[in-house]
Amino acid sequence: MNPILSAAVTAPAAGSPDAEAKIREIARSLSLEQQVQLLTGADVWSTHNIPEIGLSRVVMSDGPAGVRGEDFDERHDSVSLPSSSALSATWSVETARRYGQVLGQEARRKGVHAVLGPTINLHRSPLGGRHFECMSEDPRLTATMAAGYVTGVQSMGVGATPKHYLANEAETDRFTADSVVDERPLRELYLAAFEDAITEARAWLVMSSYNSINGTTASENKLLETPLSTEWGFDGVVVSDWTGVRSVDAANAHQDLEMPGPVGHWGPKLLAAVNDGHVSRDAIVEKVTRILRLAARVGSLEGFAPAVTDLPAQLDGAAVAREVAVRGAVLVRNKGLLPLDAASLSSVAVIGHNADEARTQGGGSATVMPKYTVSPLEGLRRALPDGVKVTYARGAKVAEGIQAFPRTSLHNPVSDVPGIRVSFLAADGTEISGEDRLASHLIWFGIGIPDGAASIRMEADWTAETAGIHHLGVGTVGRIRFVLDGTEVFNGELEDETEVLGAALFDPPKTVHAIETTHGQRVRIEAEYQLPEEQVIPFTAVLLGEETVVADPQAEIDAAVAAARASDVAVVVVGTNAAIESEGFDRKDLDLPGYQNQLVEAVAAANPRTVVVVNSGSPVLMPWLDAVDAVLLGWFGGQEFGNAIADILLGLEEPGGRLPTTWPAALEDVPVLNTTPVDGKVTYAEGIHIGYRAWLKQEAEGGAAPALPFGYGLGYTTFELGTAHAPQVVQAGNDVVVHVPVKNTGTRTGREVVQVYLDRTESAVERPVRWLAGYAGTHLATNGTDSVEIRIPARAFAHYDGGWQFERGTFRILVGRHASDDFQSMEIELR
Repeated sequence: MNPILSAAVTAPAAGSPDAEAKIREIARSLSLEQQVQLLTGADVWSTHNIPEIGLSRVVMSDGPAGVRGEDFDERHDSVSLPSSSALSATWSVETARRYGQVLGQEARRKGVHAVLGPTINLHRSPLGGRHFECMSEDPRLTATMAAGYVTGVQSMGVGATPKHYLANEAETDRFTADSVVDERPLRELYLAAFEDAITEARAWLVMSSYNSINGTTASENKLLETPLSTEWGFDGVVVSDWTGVRSVDAANAHQDLEMPGPVGHWGPKLLAAVNDGHVSRDAIVEKVTRILRLAARVGSLEGFAPAVTDLPAQLDGAAVAREVAVRGAVLVRNKGLLPLDAASLSSVAVIGHNADEARTQGGGSATVMPKYTVSPLEGLRRALPDGVKVTYARGAKVAEGIQAFPRTSLHNPVSDVPGIRVSFLAADGTEISGEDRLASHLIWFGIGIPDGAASIRMEADWTAETAGIHHLGVGTVGRIRFVLDGTEVFNGELEDETEVLGAALFDPPKTVHAIETTHGQRVRIEAEYQLPEEQVIPFTAVLLGEETVVADPQAEIDAAVAAARASDVAVVVVGTNAAIESEGFDRKDLDLPGYQNQLVEAVAAANPRTVVVVNSGSPVLMPWLDAVDAVLLGWFGGQEFGNAIADILLGLEEPGGRLPTTWPAALEDVPVLNTTPVDGKVTYAEGIHIGYRAWLKQEAEGGAAPALPFGYGLGYTTFELGTAHAPQVVQAGNDVVVHVPVKNTGTRTGREVVQVYLDRTESAVERPVRWLAGYAGTHLATNGTDSVEIRIPARAFAHYDGGWQFERGTFRILVGRHASDDFQSMEIELR
């Protein structure tokens, strides 16, 4: 035991002056070798322990819509919450806090000390591949929701990690792209999105991004110091994105922790750099101090009381997942069809590939392994009365490539239990160890494969649910042997042409083979994967499953039309797939894949009582928007997605969401679109005009308007906004409070979100047409009233020009329901 620790009579609380002094003393007491070792991870997910000072490892985990833990093992299931775009659609900081608390609870359950989230990069372009994982196109909405999320996570004594700092709004060439951003938009938009999570919620970590900002890679960028530490007072750990540290030069920036480990760009190189004076010892001590401070906060440093000892009451994770899915769903069209009256229905047609095989989460590092997921088809079948006939038709293929087998279709022939047998073999073919797995998508990242393993053997009996031709296959990167019912159908190399981790994980190269079966026939499936001799990052993924092959797309649509025509109402679920929305690559367009648009148009023509549910994490084009009676945007709705959709469609719950980003009518209308670097650079030429700001500027210049404006959303009741009140004069630097009377004038309980924007028509400074300054929601019963209070922060009146500046004069406060509303306005003078 370090004598500094043994001398402590009582454990000082992390963050107290006594604790700060002792932590810094401990940091200095370590040898240079120990200090440098601590700055690179011990493995893929954790830091080094130093027993002699009472330091145990700090474990990190993805995030941000669930806590996976240190492995991708489905036996170690996680609560799967709706995507961040769904969360932000709630426009509720309290919901974000509850969401974050569930993540904190999950982290504690899994032995995780830091959640790698929230992802709070802005929706600069709808083509951004990671759009679903981010929150909004607006910095104010993003900042407030992110702060709520961070507060919730850290209320459980678990660190939150806002990411990816900074200007990481696209995935194309994400490791090398240089985001070129002028100082004003950098401050007013991209840094502003992070600020509340640091200054208000006091996040314990921040993750630096892969990209460069204005010519310097993020892990070496001066932005890690200013404004993060100097202006915002961040005293936590800046952790790199995995492999994001490129050289020892990052040690001269405020980059504190290199992940993953144990081998990286620091280690011996950093030790040498300190010894030759290239990196100062003081810089090393500061980084070590920050890591020890984090360890103290999360309870990984003996002799210090954790930052949180009084935990809030436990929340039901599944219930919160359902709550967020309901509150984030956005009703964008309703011609009186919704809510459905279940008592008056005799038949319902549920149509769409995503109705049965819904996307409940996005692809990439955000992926978790839930215990279960509820599809819209399953949710509606459960919720509708027994006497209602539910007919399902796929209608149009959406899922591309191999999809994992349903768990219920697999039997482990070795252990005689449900699932699949996995055996790890030595080079001579002898078995080192084996395990009984539940799912046929097998992923190992950092841990799980025993030393000495040369190959992995997988065995399962798969039961065909239908008679006919089935296309069974395996997807992976590397050499694999694939056997169906004793016949070797493939033995060779599958090569990844994308070199994108996310693509290889969720849309891997594959080999697929047709086999004809009867209903209920069992097929023995065997595969053996040869492990590579060397891997830079210890990552292995094998996907066994079935590919949907449609010989006659029109026949699929015709079957759906017949089902719709024979039913009282048709519910069509359309959406994207893992090859479209995922970490690692951007989207090529905003179209729904396959024949889904034709499907919707045909079904709506056959049955005018058609409701469309959109199952995507980000905007898609909806050319049929005005041709159907109702449209509900459900996002990636987490494990309770289907139950939430049923709750809303049947009127058990109010669709509470408002759009966190603008939805276009056509790709060519989008004012800020490009995500592809030119000569290595992504130039943010639009400046301060992104999202609805860019759309409003475009409209003012005679250009196209969007299909659905930022902040838009309908409900099942009606509200009246009374005359708003605000001061007529405010001193620069002071907040402003706006009071808005709200009355529920409809026949149901419901939720309204009051949005307050600012504009300034006469200005010496370039400004957006208008910009969001604040918002607040209220939940009211029929005839209920409330005086909604919206705080406008002083910064909303400021612009950045070498520092925060205030242009005195007259602004207008605009009160409404979305960014293109007919606003109630009032003038306010800034002095």
